Amino acid sequence: MARIIFDTATTINGFLADDEHSLAWLFAVDGGTDPDDTLLPADATVMVLGSHTYEWLLREWHATWRDQEWRDFAGARPAFVFTSREMPVPEGSDIRFLRGSIADALPELRAAAGDGDIWVVGGGDLAGQFLDAGALDEVAISVAPVALASGAPLMPRRVESDRLTLVEVRRVGQFARLVYRVA
Repeated sequence: MARIIFDTATTINGFLADDEHSLAWLFAVDGGTDPDDTLLPADATVMVLGSHTYEWLLREWHATWRDQEWRDFAGARPAFVFTSREMPVPEGSDIRFLRGSIADALPELRAAAGDGDIWVVGGGDLAGQFLDAGALDEVAISVAPVALASGAPLMPRRVESDRLTLVEVRRVGQFARLVYRVA
């Protein structure tokens, strides 16, 4: 069965995005625009995004008419976006929109992933919903040398240490890489 991995970058004080849902802070860090290949889930065959993450990516890439950017990011993987709104789809991409609970969507996500992993790209609340549903297997965090005064938190819920076991710590350029197994 596919593992479900929340793999993301965060600031040192635990924000995924600023108050405008922007990731510009991340792309200003050396290695933030073109992350080391070892930072991305190698076995992920499906991506899952929340609507704010998806919208921000579209805004950034459509503003410069670079639909190719989405295809470079997603590759051949289908991307599932949890949203209650109608949203645009970059030409030639495999975007599927989901409404409802994580638990209800799990069979479709697992079927699409096959033997591969499911990469929860963001945001933090979406990852928290996977955790709440008992479906999250791993949390991989690349901590950047940036602090924001406020923004979207890494995971906006309380998670006690008995739920997370540290399995990896390493330096990747300017980032500290932390990987936790979820109990």
